Amino acid sequence: MLDPYPSTSGRRVRVFQVATGNVGREMIGRIHRHPDLELVGLHCYSPDKIGRDAGELAGLEPIGVTATGTVEEIIAAQPDCVTFHGVWPDFDLYERVLEAGINVVTTADWVTGHHRDANHPHPSGRKPSEVLEDACRRGGATYYGTGMNPGLAQILTIIHTCDVADLEKVTCLESVDVSCHHSVDTWVNCGFGAPADDPEVPHRLEQGTRVFEDGVRLMADALGLELDEVVFECELGATTKDVDLGWFRLPEGSVGGAAFRYVGTVAGVPRVELGLEWQMTPHTEPRWDVQGCYVTRIDGDPVIHSKHMILPRPGTDFSSPEAFAAIGMTVTGMPALNAIRAVVEAPAGCITSADLPLRAFAGRFRS
Repeated sequence: MLDPYPSTSGRRVRVFQVATGNVGREMIGRIHRHPDLELVGLHCYSPDKIGRDAGELAGLEPIGVTATGTVEEIIAAQPDCVTFHGVWPDFDLYERVLEAGINVVTTADWVTGHHRDANHPHPSGRKPSEVLEDACRRGGATYYGTGMNPGLAQILTIIHTCDVADLEKVTCLESVDVSCHHSVDTWVNCGFGAPADDPEVPHRLEQGTRVFEDGVRLMADALGLELDEVVFECELGATTKDVDLGWFRLPEGSVGGAAFRYVGTVAGVPRVELGLEWQMTPHTEPRWDVQGCYVTRIDGDPVIHSKHMILPRPGTDFSSPEAFAAIGMTVTGMPALNAIRAVVEAPAGCITSADLPLRAFAGRFRS
């Protein structure tokens, strides 16, 4: 049998991580303990983090990796892959490391690239995907974006269609309490905390979440379906009293929850849907009884209904909000880490989950 990973066989894949926000802090420890991976560097944007040990920045014991702050230092380390865990993409960094022959795996606002191409032109005026494809070609490198949602949630949905005939509609739903995701910029960008009756808020929510359209298009691509359009629909939940979460304040009458969806249609018929129920506080009108899981429904013959529940490891210490939030950060970042070896071995270019083998979606046992 041929070795599926010929160029990295017998060794750990060298990884240089970028960013130490919510997901990034969690991933430092996860990379350090991952049997496939070796953390060889950490790139930080904040000057006060540069020069410090990566373990210290993650709340761990020192691990012998010192944070740096220039792209030149990333390239000089000659990693196999850069993992990017910032909130928003850094295309200047991507382009430079890709053309240097370094692969990139990111959890930042990218799954198929359609959202970025349609809504966020590159400063050069070109489509971001074109810029990245050219950089991949020059360096012979690969670029891949994923996460939990969009990302793995759609892979789970696609798999659930495998034993169904005569597909009619495919639905992926995220129904969660989001109050543990401590990223003020993210929620302000999506309109949370703004007056729920502000007519601009639905537009802000759409602009801040349009990457979920990528999830719809990924599912349609895997299902061999050509969509006519992807439409956005939403309902906002207004807080019924002032709410102070400690890290974020929600005045009475502001957006504290939302139910919205991206629906892919063919000839006016909904075929592929990605829905989200986000609750920041239960004190909203209307409110949704969030299920704390991902729900897949496949309408066809037969009908499939499945829940993907994420439960804490027994004995998990929840004495701090950060400990609870770490679960969400883990499931966001691990689909990226577990795919790294497959991405490093993939052909050069911008790829999606549809281009990777099954092993890219498998976890690893600790040595």
